[in-house]
Amino acid sequence: MEYIKPALSITDQLVALQQRALTINDLTQAEQFLNNVSYFRFAAYLRIFEQPDRSFRAGSTFEQVATLYTFDVELRKLLFGAVQRIEIALRSRVIHEFSLSHGPFWFLDASLAIDKRMFAENLATLQRELERSKEEFIKAHTVKYGSANFPPAWKMLELVSFGCLTRLYRNFNDTPAKKRIARSFGVSKSEALESWMVAITVLRNHCAHHARVWNRYYPNIPKLPPVLHNAWINVSGIAPYSLYAILCCIAYWLRGIDPQTTFVTDMKALLAKYPTISPSAMGFPKGWRQEPLWQ
Repeated sequence: MEYIKPALSITDQLVALQQRALTINDLTQAEQFLNNVSYFRFAAYLRIFEQPDRSFRAGSTFEQVATLYTFDVELRKLLFGAVQRIEIALRSRVIHEFSLSHGPFWFLDASLAIDKRMFAENLATLQRELERSKEEFIKAHTVKYGSANFPPAWKMLELVSFGCLTRLYRNFNDTPAKKRIARSFGVSKSEALESWMVAITVLRNHCAHHARVWNRYYPNIPKLPPVLHNAWINVSGIAPYSLYAILCCIAYWLRGIDPQTTFVTDMKALLAKYPTISPSAMGFPKGWRQEPLWQ
């Protein structure tokens, strides 16, 4: 099918929204908003206000949708900071545990890989990251040791993404070492932590690329053990594909890194700042504030 829709000016975009029964209380501010955000990005937040015929429900306003968008921006900032803390801690423990057990070049040992194809893909990723790195510590390593070989894990893994770090962990066949890392965060099984890593990697990418995280379906489902070592949740009835499921994993993981983390307080404060935003749209169940994890 040929695409025939023409480009519209911002003024015409607003007129089109008004024709679909969306109230715009301040046209000047609305125009400025779309000039900085773009209509297509904004449209993702319009959909929950739409009726089947694509007209908007009675009482829907541009300002309501803009508030929802702003909430999502602040939510991404909070989550991105939290994921960074998790990523750095995980990277540190993977480097330490795997290197002590198998030497500084464990990531080059195919005998330690569960899947040889994934091993080759990971190695190719490491090679690309090394070749494009401009880090001073990599330059210093190359000057001293040459460029023919990889640097040790404590240098090399500082270059990789959360996604690559996750794949290296998942493909490592030393189960006891993986369990020691998981248990250091209060997670009894490494398989559960692996599922958290995958889910959080996807969420991190949404945050990094400014994609919507509110009210989104997350197909990479984290495993939610019924019982964990530290304060946790009642997992019955939780939608595993919801943002809430991942938020619980983040909150728990951060507390395993730092018992004084403010993530739970910050999340509650953000929701209190936007009282018109329903937590249920993100999968928050009734009574979630009374869960031990969220105390």
